[in-house]
Amino acid sequence: MRPLSLHPWRVSYHEATAIQESLRARLRLVPVTRPIRLVAGADVAYSRVSHRMYAAVVVVALPGLEVVETKRAAARARFPYIPGLFSFRELPPLLAAFRQIRTAPDALLFDGQGLAHPRRFGLACHAGILLGRPTVGCAKSILVGEHGRLGRARGSVADLISSGEVVGAALRTRAGVKPVYVSPGHLVDLPSALALVLDTTSRFRIPEPLRLAHRATAATMRRLDPRVDSPRSRDYPDFVTE
Repeated sequence: MRPLSLHPWRVSYHEATAIQESLRARLRLVPVTRPIRLVAGADVAYSRVSHRMYAAVVVVALPGLEVVETKRAAARARFPYIPGLFSFRELPPLLAAFRQIRTAPDALLFDGQGLAHPRRFGLACHAGILLGRPTVGCAKSILVGEHGRLGRARGSVADLISSGEVVGAALRTRAGVKPVYVSPGHLVDLPSALALVLDTTSRFRIPEPLRLAHRATAATMRRLDPRVDSPRSRDYPDFVTE
C-alpha cells in the first residue's frame, strides 16, 4: 500500500490541530456498498523503557478470519503523548507497516477513535485519508460522548452522542461482556462500521484483526526491545521494518 504524504509529522501542538482541522474537510462518511473480503487490523505498542513504538498490521480474509499477511515496523517515538493527537504519534510506524502490505485490504480497523474525537478527526479518520480505504475506529474506552442503556445480547447498540451529534456507538460484541466503542473513520458510515466490527468478531470481545495485531506488536516488543542497561539501547536503529 502507498499512503499519501500530505504533511510533516514532527510538528507543534498548534500545527497538529491545524492539520486535523484541514484534513477533516476531506472526510466522506458513506455506506460501504462493495463486498468486504479482506480486512486489516492495525495496532501500536509503546515501550516505556526504550521509548519506541512497535506497530503491526494483520490482514485477514472473511468470513473465516484466516490470516493472509502480517507486517511489522518499529520506530522511536517522535511525538509526545497528547490525548486527541495520537495519530501524530502512532501513524508513522503504522504507515511503515502498511507500506509493506502486498495484499491490499478492502477495509481497515484501528485500535482508536474515528469521528468520536474532540475535533471529529481521530486516528481512524487520519489513517483513512492517507490510505484511501474504508476505515473504522474500534476503541476499548470512550474519548468523547455518552451513551444510554445498552442491551446484554451480542449486537446490542447504543448511540454515542457528543454535543448533540451521533459520533459513534457502544457495541456489544459478545453477550454480557463490556462493549467496544465504534466510530466511522473515512469512506464508511456508522451502520457499515458496526457491521464490519461484528463480522470480524468471533470468540473474543475485540475484533480478530485487532486482536492479532495486538499480539504481533507485543511479540515484536518482547523480541526487539532492549533493557535499560543493555548496550543495544544505544545502538538500536531509528526505524525497523519486517
